[in-house]
Amino acid sequence: MNIEELRLQALSLPNVTEGFPFGDDVIVYKINERIFLLLPLTTEKLQFNVKCNPEFAVELREQYPCIKPGYHMNKKHWNTIIVDGSLTNKQLIQFVYDSYALVAKKK
Repeated sequence: MNIEELRLQALSLPNVTEGFPFGDDVIVYKINERIFLLLPLTTEKLQFNVKCNPEFAVELREQYPCIKPGYHMNKKHWNTIIVDGSLTNKQLIQFVYDSYALVAKKK
């Protein structure tokens, strides 16, 4: 998985917007004006922040060392996923889809 593949997956979802509200080093993806994915451009390894069900977020962190509490985010609701090869592309994309679904259902 590379940054362009992740970006294209996010943009393939309905009504997603892409922008740089926090400066040019983080791409922000929104649905209904709400953030569901943050993609930093300046990290050594590819990583991204996604929203997650709070109970599931903790479970994922315990199961996978590459999943951390959301960097600069509410640690209860956000995870940072470090793309280090330990998760499949399918798993990585599913985290993005799940985050999108969580945010899209809130209006």
